[in-house]
Amino acid sequence: MTNQNQYLPYITDSKLEAAVSNVLSAFRKAQGTTDIHKNIIDPFSALFEVSLSSISYDKWIEKEKIRQAQKSLQNSIGYFHQEILGNLNGWQNLGVGQTIDICNPNKRIIAEIKNKYNTTKGSDKVRIYDTLLDSLSRPKYHQFTAYYVEIIPSSKKHYNDCFTPSDNKTKQPRPRNEKIRKISGQDFYDLATDCEQSLKMLFDVLPQVISHLTSSTELSSSEKFAFQDLFNKAF
Repeated sequence: MTNQNQYLPYITDSKLEAAVSNVLSAFRKAQGTTDIHKNIIDPFSALFEVSLSSISYDKWIEKEKIRQAQKSLQNSIGYFHQEILGNLNGWQNLGVGQTIDICNPNKRIIAEIKNKYNTTKGSDKVRIYDTLLDSLSRPKYHQFTAYYVEIIPSSKKHYNDCFTPSDNKTKQPRPRNEKIRKISGQDFYDLATDCEQSLKMLFDVLPQVISHLTSSTELSSSEKFAFQDLFNKAF
């Protein structure tokens, strides 16, 4: 592949392939991990699962290895979206461990990206609000709009609303601020790319990119239909 936009109109092939490669590497590393006890396994949960599933302990161990690899994959997907969005023309990926994830000085936008609506608990949402508010107070982000992005929303609804999470301690929502917003993934992708249906376009092209990078067989027609059904149920 060249560095031209053969896959998608809004990101170069090289940057798209780099983001996909990082996810593939994370999954392969997780699959190759031999110490599944690195993060302590709940022995009570394991005992109940083996007993109720009518599987052997050895079968359960294999299942646990797959589960841990899948969890590692899911964790890497959030950064995958940060990489894609942060590598669009005019956007900056601010990296891991920063107070905000991506920035576009021309559009005057900063954003914190989460992969799924339920990966962030209430107290963390308050922290995100406070972080975004603090960022907007800095001279470099004067007159910017800050977004809390939920790539996979809680329903198929599109939204771009004021972000007012409730504080568990005070039981009060954070003050309404038109410059601090919560937005669904598909809406933020369209905003960032200036391209309609951009998230679906990304999803549709991923099998081709993965097949190219891994030299694997592309999905069959029935498999593509099944994955499209999954996408449509989420978005």
